[in-house]
Amino acid sequence: QVQLVESGGGLVQAGGSLRLSCAASGSRFSINYMGWFRQAPGKQREMVAAITSGGNTNYIDSVKGRFTISRDNAKNTVYLQMNSLKPEDTAVYYCNAKLWPPYSEYWGRGTQVTVSS
Repeated sequence: QVQLVESGGGLVQAGGSLRLSCAASGSRFSINYMGWFRQAPGKQREMVAAITSGGNTNYIDSVKGRFTISRDNAKNTVYLQMNSLKPEDTAVYYCNAKLWPPYSEYWGRGTQVTVSS
């Protein structure tokens, strides 16, 4: 069983920055995929950024050039550096981890990010 604990959310003005962290524990093996998802009120959860154990990254178009995902494999920790934040980035941000084989998926409890205009 893998536990994911997020930290770093908060309230920031538009144009500001925040750094989210997600520490994974309980995994005997390397986590193949770690990502950040977000869910705003009344909207579906969406993938924001993801990174594989090999360092390959993927971003949703709306955050490209503003957000950077990184990971420390030794610490099983993933980070999301968020710059030039916009009010539309306001959401609960969830950490996600996927391992295989066999396939298993885990979620953190989420951390609130609020960007004021």
